[in-house]
Amino acid sequence: MFAALGDATRLRLVGRLCVEGPLSIARLSEGAGVTRQAVTKHLHALGDAGLVRHLRRGRERIWELEPKRLEKAQRCLAQIAGEWDAAISRLRAFVEDDHSDHRVPRQARDALSSAKGGAR
Repeated sequence: MFAALGDATRLRLVGRLCVEGPLSIARLSEGAGVTRQAVTKHLHALGDAGLVRHLRRGRERIWELEPKRLEKAQRCLAQIAGEWDAAISRLRAFVEDDHSDHRVPRQARDALSSAKGGAR
């Protein structure tokens, strides 16, 4: 799912569908900077990832977001963000903790000094 969103064109298509609602390939191709055929390929890649789906309206295919899959992605990202926030808070507490004597272990000190010497 995230690999599909890693492409800038696909991410823009998802953004347009999010803001403008369901759209035809003709409408999605307008201002996309790529051919209609390329837009179709990108939409199929997003469809394979479960992020969009299409329906027929007359002769046109109308593409729309798949909200359940996007909600799952949002939950995953929220969980990851929470884990990073907790890790940063632990690091901040460690760095700012002046009540105990935190000495840099010898191995870490040696690694730092060799890194400084090797950067010359």
